[in-house]
Amino acid sequence: MALVIVTGASRGIGRAIALRLSRPSREMVLVGRDAAALESVAADARSRSAQALVAPADLTDAAAVAALAGALPAGPIEAVVHNAGVAVVKPIGDVSPEEFGRSLATMVTAPFLLTRALLPRLEKGASLVHVLSIAARRGFPGWSAYCAAKFGLEGLSQSLREELRPRGVRVINVYPAATATALWDGVTGEWPRDRMLDPAEVAEAVAYALDRPSGVAVETIEVGDVSGAL
Repeated sequence: MALVIVTGASRGIGRAIALRLSRPSREMVLVGRDAAALESVAADARSRSAQALVAPADLTDAAAVAALAGALPAGPIEAVVHNAGVAVVKPIGDVSPEEFGRSLATMVTAPFLLTRALLPRLEKGASLVHVLSIAARRGFPGWSAYCAAKFGLEGLSQSLREELRPRGVRVINVYPAATATALWDGVTGEWPRDRMLDPAEVAEAVAYALDRPSGVAVETIEVGDVSGAL
């Protein structure tokens, strides 16, 4: 049975991806910090006949990542979906060093640590999926920490693509426009969520890329209008 790992799976885009990818032939490993929320997603995944395991973990901690990698079920890894994120949105003078560091740790260091830990198990046909953002390509006022992290993940993913291509491992980057998730609950200001993407639309893009034949690599997918403002 193929193994699919989704980080940040407890809510929002991660939850939508986990449920969209759930099928009888897959074993889902749902990673995040909120164990209760992960259990809820796992129950929904099982209702779709997938096997689903919950793995609460702090992916910014190298020891925790190593423990997670060592506890994964045996079998081929079909995909690792790096989705976990955090939004610190405020003028740069108000961003603390701790907040800036947490942004980089969550969206750059964590994917690095998990990919590195799983590298021996990434065989031909496996896929790494990075859920990026319009903010991986454009800077926005007040979004310095978020943009810096997404730009960093963009660079990491492009390097990994070239490094892993000879092994037959696909690296897929998904760039959603603004998406209506709970991320916006902590962002000051008025944001038109009714005009944002639904998380299910992003999940559909991920599923499309993963379902291509092994010799076909859909490496870049833009979802929604990524030319506009946040």
